Amino acid sequence: MATVSEWVAGARPRTLPNSIVPVAVGTGAAVGAGGAVWWKALLAAGVALALQVGVNYANDYSDGIRGTDTEERVGPTRLTAARLAAPRRVLSAAWACFAAAAVLGLVLAVTTAWWLLLVGAVAIVAAWFYTGGRRPYGYRALGELSVFVFFGLVAVVGTVFVQLETVPWQGWVAAVPVGLLSCSVLVINNVRDLDTDAQTGKYTLAVRLGDAGTRRLYAGCVAGAFAGGLATAAATWWAALVLLALPAAVPPVRRVLGGQEGAGLVAGLGETGRLQLVFGALFTAGLALGALG
Repeated sequence: MATVSEWVAGARPRTLPNSIVPVAVGTGAAVGAGGAVWWKALLAAGVALALQVGVNYANDYSDGIRGTDTEERVGPTRLTAARLAAPRRVLSAAWACFAAAAVLGLVLAVTTAWWLLLVGAVAIVAAWFYTGGRRPYGYRALGELSVFVFFGLVAVVGTVFVQLETVPWQGWVAAVPVGLLSCSVLVINNVRDLDTDAQTGKYTLAVRLGDAGTRRLYAGCVAGAFAGGLATAAATWWAALVLLALPAAVPPVRRVLGGQEGAGLVAGLGETGRLQLVFGALFTAGLALGALG
């Protein structure tokens, strides 16, 4: 049986900024637009974290039983492929997380708008079919699009909406850099796994673009995030605080464009997560300080 530390590793904690940052930025936008409802922000964070961990376990299960993941594969602990936990236990963990997200989301829907239930249901379905089902869309070069939509647009805009029950334009614009940084996490992960994914029939966008194209895509996502962050300076010049995150972008971009592979890209994944956190903290502060004028 897997140990607690192995279950934690299997949840892929380095990917958790994908769920934390969008809620933080959305809350910053809400503060800047006139106020925030903190208990709703915390519920939104709970939904995002539960979905993120749930999709990580679901991917572990689906990739493991398909044989896409192998024990020799470089990267985070894989409970199913490494036979650290029975597949049914990993599957149960995934659906327990999805259930937790559904319960928290129900509270937000009841207290905000019932149609949010539909958004939540679509998010759970998308999380499962990323690598689950007979025709997972993550195997058809659609992973980055899904990440941009759900960890960018839906997460940021949804967080703003549940607190303000409206979304100012800067809330929509702020979702773009957040989504791009979330995509950068998936891109660096997929460039690391490019060869093994191609061999096992997992045709990610990285497989379609090839090594050089995917590395350029990573740099483009990071550059686009900074450009998107600066675009909100039209609402508040405080948004320019994101420029202070540039030093955190240099190491992972240098690794990726420098052609590093394997363990080097694993380190780059951690650096990308730190970039997300630094960028997210500065962006959140900048948007919130917009309330000062």
